[in-house]
Amino acid sequence: MAARGLLLASILLLSCFAETCYGMISFSSLKRTLVVSASHRQGLLKAGEDKITVTWGLNQSLPAGTDSAYKTIKVQLCYAPISQVDRAWRKTEDHLSKDKTCQFKIVKRPYSTGNQTLEWAIERDVPTATYFVRAYALDAEEHEVAYGQNTNANKTTNLFDIKAITGRQVSLDIASVCFSAFSVVSLFGFFIAEKRKGRKSQQ
Repeated sequence: MAARGLLLASILLLSCFAETCYGMISFSSLKRTLVVSASHRQGLLKAGEDKITVTWGLNQSLPAGTDSAYKTIKVQLCYAPISQVDRAWRKTEDHLSKDKTCQFKIVKRPYSTGNQTLEWAIERDVPTATYFVRAYALDAEEHEVAYGQNTNANKTTNLFDIKAITGRQVSLDIASVCFSAFSVVSLFGFFIAEKRKGRKSQQ
C-alpha cells in the first residue's frame, strides 16, 4: 500500500510539474519570426465603426522549415505601453499565462504559408486606448512558439488610437424622436376625439 501511495504521489507531482511548465511559457523565449502589418484610415479610429486591415506571414529571410511546428495563428489587438500606465488590468507580464497586454481577439485560424490578410471591424466593446497588433504562432498543443507584431520591440512605432463608444447612439436618438412625435400625435388625436364626444353629448 505504501509503495502504491508513493507511486500515485509521484505521478501526481510529475503531472503538476508538467502542467506548470506548459503554463509558464515566457514571451522572452519566443522568436520573432512573423511579419505583421496593420493599415487603417488616418486619424482617430472609432470602435464599432472603423476597420483595420491586418496582414501577417513568415519572415521570408528565415531558413526553410522554421515554421514546421506552426499549426495555428492567433492575431490580437494589444495595449501600447502608454495605455498601460497605472492600469494593472492591462499589465505586461513575461509569463504569457499572466500577461494582460493583448486582450482582444482579431482572428484565430489554421496556419498557412504565405501572407494572409484580414479586414477586421473594430468591435464595439474596445475601450479608448492606444494599440498595436500582435500575432502568435501556436503548435499542435496550442502553445505559443513564435510571434510577430506591427511595432518595434519597445512598442513605440506604428501605434494607433481607438475611441470607445460613448453616450447615446444615433439610432437611439432617432427612435426617441419618432416615439416622442408619435406620442404627441396620439395625444392630439385623443384630445380631438374627446372634444367631439363632448359636443355630441351636449346636442
